[in-house]
Amino acid sequence: MTGLAAPALIFDCDGVLIDSEPLSVAELGLALRAAGAPVSDADIYDRMIGRSVAEITALVHGEHGIDATPLLPGYRARLAERFAAELRPIPGIAAALAALSGLPRAVASSSTPARLDQTLRLTGLWDAFAPHIHSATEVARGKPAPDLFLHVAARLGVRPADCIVIEDSIAGIRAAQAAGMRCIAFTGGSHAAAARLAERLPALDPEAVIAQAVELPDIVARLAAAQG
Repeated sequence: MTGLAAPALIFDCDGVLIDSEPLSVAELGLALRAAGAPVSDADIYDRMIGRSVAEITALVHGEHGIDATPLLPGYRARLAERFAAELRPIPGIAAALAALSGLPRAVASSSTPARLDQTLRLTGLWDAFAPHIHSATEVARGKPAPDLFLHVAARLGVRPADCIVIEDSIAGIRAAQAAGMRCIAFTGGSHAAAARLAERLPALDPEAVIAQAVELPDIVARLAAAQG
């Protein structure tokens, strides 16, 4: 990155750093249907990826009049068990982060602090971001509102225009754009096909789309050069 403008990098977690979305969707779908909500896994992939669980349960309540919150502790416990047994980092993400060393970086996730602590430590990525690991619980509105990304930029001490967000969800990309940040859309998570990311991304017009983490350093360098 020598000689280039140095952007700050803000990473979503689920589906960008860790390959967690299929596990989360499966367990969340079971919990919502156990509460009586007629919500399919396909619907979760289509409309709810990238949103906090609190916002998802509010959406379900608004649409179906069903309160799923009593089932959330069980959902979180089962998901934590599955993470401990099955969770893996996104292939190549550790090497990509190493290649981007020296740039300010943070995590901005819809997950709770407890879940971030578990998943990033399980996958060996916690130290690559600490102390800048931020949850939507820190702001009034989660993605697709820009609040979390603006909050993280302030914590990093940088302007929103100097941030590059790496996101895998429609809600997250919209949040980054609403915050006035450039966005790299990532389609390398194992949920990408189920979420129909490839066909939905062109309408959002992110600055770049990548399918593998190994592509990230070159794309960041290109965007930094264009900004500089």
